[in-house]
Amino acid sequence: MAFWKFTALRLGLVAVFFAACVWLGLGLVLSAIVGAVLAWCVTYLFFREMRDEAARTVQQRFHGNNPRTTNRVERDDAGAEDSLLDAHPDVQINSDRRPRDEK
Repeated sequence: MAFWKFTALRLGLVAVFFAACVWLGLGLVLSAIVGAVLAWCVTYLFFREMRDEAARTVQQRFHGNNPRTTNRVERDDAGAEDSLLDAHPDVQINSDRRPRDEK
């Protein structure tokens, strides 16, 4: 959640600075560049705790020790494989292996 709050803050600042630069007549491209740079500077200087918490959440999400998350399709596939194995115990399922090259 901290990542999304920090992202929303930074995007909001980009929009504010972009609108101010367009109002000053800098042009669209230069306004976008200046808005992005100023938003980065403001969040870097004044929102350190929020930035660090967002970085911690991203690090925890992608750290190797976390259990792998599965989506609904993967769970359904695993359930289908398990039910097939329960009905026919002699069937081998190798869906997680790469197929051998046929020569």
